[in-house]
Amino acid sequence: MSLRISIDKGSGVAVLTLDRPEKLNAIDLGMAAELAAAWREFRFDDSVRAVVVTGAGERAFCTGLDRDVEVPQPGSPYMVDEPLTMTGPKANDLWKPVIAAVNGMACGGAFYLLGEAEFIVADENATFFDPHTTYGMVSACESIYMAQRMPFGEVARMALMGTAERISAGRAYEVGLVSEVTAPGEALQAAVRCAEVIASYPTEAVQGTVRAVWAAKEAARAQALTHAPHLISLGNLPGERQAELFGARRPDGFRVR
Repeated sequence: MSLRISIDKGSGVAVLTLDRPEKLNAIDLGMAAELAAAWREFRFDDSVRAVVVTGAGERAFCTGLDRDVEVPQPGSPYMVDEPLTMTGPKANDLWKPVIAAVNGMACGGAFYLLGEAEFIVADENATFFDPHTTYGMVSACESIYMAQRMPFGEVARMALMGTAERISAGRAYEVGLVSEVTAPGEALQAAVRCAEVIASYPTEAVQGTVRAVWAAKEAARAQALTHAPHLISLGNLPGERQAELFGARRPDGFRVR
């Protein structure tokens, strides 16, 4: 299993932990299926009234799709098989509140999870970046999700600068991506405290509020996502060329702002 789930039935809070720290909690096909199943199970578990999602270890919340995963693609620019599209709570029709607790790196495909959380708590060592363009890939869904949470210029800069820059937790707070910055190692505790408060309120009112907040931006997001498969098909380099660029990467060649 690539996930750990703990449920405190007294408080009504579930903690879902991405548990592949040796892979920086990158998502393989098994974890993608487990995430979809977990969100859908929470829909039917009335003892769960709020969820916190986090990553195991200190180095990363999630670094997106595992580079070792091979995803065969249809030979058409109008169809793309994207294994991460069903990894978030809203994609699985879960309208219970979800809070993300970010430790370490959160990049690329991690934005499918962060983009569908109600809000994000990060420790001060957390960083956010989008590596797609560096490796010859279109940042489509990821940028669309972040455009719902950050100012346009910040999203564009993050997506276009690729691995050359990382956004610090402090900067993420300034632009509204993060709602709270904690001391190192305390993001999970802070997120759980928030979840416990929310879970203590009447669940019908809470879930109705979640649904109302998302309704404000749902149409624009859904319309934008319909363009993503075509943009990815037309703009992505062949896998072999992506691998060459990834192999030539400089892990320390970035600035944090």
